[in-house]
Amino acid sequence: MKRRTAAFALLAAAVALPGCARYYYGDAAQVGVDLVEANTKAIEALLQNIVLDPSRPILVSTLVSVDRLGESSRLGRTLSEQLAGRLVQRGVLVVEPRLRDNLVMLPSQGELLLSRELHEVSQRHDAQAVLVGTYAASLRSVYVSLKLVHPVGNLVMAAADYTLPMDDNVRSLLYAR
Repeated sequence: MKRRTAAFALLAAAVALPGCARYYYGDAAQVGVDLVEANTKAIEALLQNIVLDPSRPILVSTLVSVDRLGESSRLGRTLSEQLAGRLVQRGVLVVEPRLRDNLVMLPSQGELLLSRELHEVSQRHDAQAVLVGTYAASLRSVYVSLKLVHPVGNLVMAAADYTLPMDDNVRSLLYAR
């Protein structure tokens, strides 16, 4: 009888513990997020209501923390790379950021486009738009905002927002330098 009670208690604990993890860390702790899929959907949403000139490129800036606009993370750099890649897959010309010389290149932060140089850089490459973005982390999610900005006048041409569940993968990219 004692073995049966102990086995039942062990089974009950095994069933209850995943529920506790979901309570503290959200469902994302169990599921995981596919960053490539999330970024693919974001680009699709961004391009849905805009017509771009296929002969003119877009510049892609590193996504930055909404709290520290001069800083990024491995997450911001990874998102930027994937977003640029998806734009290329959709047939949009993208200027490779590491080949530009008017960006701030900080080893731990990526390429940050300075607004005062935006017009000059975009003119040099005849860019029709610049993809910029920010992210904000909360306990259970990372909120990402993207904008395609016209280089003259800084008018927002298109925008898309999406949420990434905070799982261990996203957390490691967010807080690692």
